[in-house]
Amino acid sequence: MLFKKRKKQVEKRSFDRALLEPVIRVSICTGEKTAGFKNKETGKFQEIMLVNSEEALGEFLDTYDLRADQVQKEY
Repeated sequence: MLFKKRKKQVEKRSFDRALLEPVIRVSICTGEKTAGFKNKETGKFQEIMLVNSEEALGEFLDTYDLRADQVQKEY
């Protein structure tokens, strides 16, 4: 092959695991999924990205060094 498609480098990010928990919010009406972090003390949700495919979910998990079983779903 003359040109190879490069793999996208995922920039690793961190978050305060004592204060924030990873959450995927799912809309009951539309089914839209949003990945982000929920503050354990206040319950406030911080939106990080829209999850519209399995690749997007994988990107979120890779970026924050998470496993799928560590992320809870909220409806």
